[in-house]
Amino acid sequence: MDELNLNEYERVRRQKMEALRAKGIEPFGSAYKPTHHSAEILTQYHDNTKEELLEINQAVVIAGRIMTKREMGKAGFMHLLDRDGQIQVYLRKDALSELEFEVFQESDLGDIVGIEGTVFRTNHGELSVKAEKLTHLTKALRPLPDKFHGLADVEERYRRRYVDLIVNENARRVAMLRPRIIRALQHYFDGIGLIEVETPVLQPILGGAAARPFVTHHNTLDMDFYLRIATELPLKRLIVGGMEGVYEIGRLFRNEGMSPKHNPEFTTVEAYIAYSDMEGMMEVIENCIESVAMETLKTTTIPWLDKTIELKGPYRRVHMVDAVNEACGVNFFEINSLEEALAVAKKHHIEVLKHQHSFGHILNLFFEHYAEAKMIQPTFVYGHPIEISPLAKKNAKDERFTDRFELFIDGREYANAFSELNDPIDQRERFEAQMLEKDMGNDEANEMDVDFVEALEYGMPPTGGLGIGIDRLVMLLTNSETIREVILFPHMRNRD
Repeated sequence: MDELNLNEYERVRRQKMEALRAKGIEPFGSAYKPTHHSAEILTQYHDNTKEELLEINQAVVIAGRIMTKREMGKAGFMHLLDRDGQIQVYLRKDALSELEFEVFQESDLGDIVGIEGTVFRTNHGELSVKAEKLTHLTKALRPLPDKFHGLADVEERYRRRYVDLIVNENARRVAMLRPRIIRALQHYFDGIGLIEVETPVLQPILGGAAARPFVTHHNTLDMDFYLRIATELPLKRLIVGGMEGVYEIGRLFRNEGMSPKHNPEFTTVEAYIAYSDMEGMMEVIENCIESVAMETLKTTTIPWLDKTIELKGPYRRVHMVDAVNEACGVNFFEINSLEEALAVAKKHHIEVLKHQHSFGHILNLFFEHYAEAKMIQPTFVYGHPIEISPLAKKNAKDERFTDRFELFIDGREYANAFSELNDPIDQRERFEAQMLEKDMGNDEANEMDVDFVEALEYGMPPTGGLGIGIDRLVMLLTNSETIREVILFPHMRNRD
């Protein structure tokens, strides 16, 4: 860094770095082996009295970042932050070497040190570690943000997540809970007998969802590939192959707008179970979300923004047409032609694009405009029209609809599932219809996947499939309003 660009604090810290070297201490030290983390100590000895701790005389080795520091002549206190949180350390000049106490006196907030000592309770009753040895590990050359204001610029919090994790306890809580939620998903799907698999991220054909893709080029093959927008089609090939129940937790990539609910790359779990159907998937999703909440939070009643959400099943189930009728009084069961649908859309000022000139697209536009936001408690909305469900089985009673549902909580979609289409002739026709939509300007339409149709021709058993958005589920379980809170490194615009 150019010395001219350093502020006064940064210059002083570099001078202290050189002072450490002059004392024979490497400012950026070597490996260190802690025996305990803060939470372990605070939990294990929470109930012990001051006298009991003196008798136990528990030796510990801890390491962490100095977050607070207070000197009192020949003694002092500091709080160290490790993976689990903060713990207080008490340092006395007569318990350390002269050099170690000097290092403590010259240390800055943000420096990383190791402490060997014993667990004790201060006169004020705080469980602490009494230092017997201090080891300097890393000099922080930049000061931490002010502890009362932190990173005031929210954008900077996400750009410099490493600082956010240091100064923001909630950021650490979310970061630690997210992997536990993913493990809980694995535990659930493993527990019902599914096999976890991996499928390619680079795919030659766009399919499995309605989304705009990222495109890349493979030099050796001289082929364009898409970063996958879904894992659906490869997973269903495995059902054809006889694996019967599979799931994948993986990253998906969609070249679309960004919002508090959308990031260009995100994580989902998709699962496919042979001999099941849409009804079976409702039961699986209810049980899954309830199981994950209980494993990670020990409750199914959770706070969400200004609401309380109950995740224990059974969830409400409503047909998309009935949901629209409840919301705005338009009954699409009574609409029998495209002309009628277009007329009612015009009456309600619903814009219909060229590729949306169909009964199903117009119904979906009404649902998104009027009904979606009204789904507060967990609700399964089923009966999606065939035009927006190219991979779902037609409903046996009304072929305008499919056996598909989405799970909505507080107006947000959390899961998508259906009775999988296993008729190869119908599937080819659906792909052909999607290609016509693409020609009319639908950038999100699926492409023709000839190999997948061929796979279905070998015979896929009746199958239920589901997808759950893990980022949104983590948002819900951690009460985080924006997706950027639950992704450690969200995509950001360049700084101006």
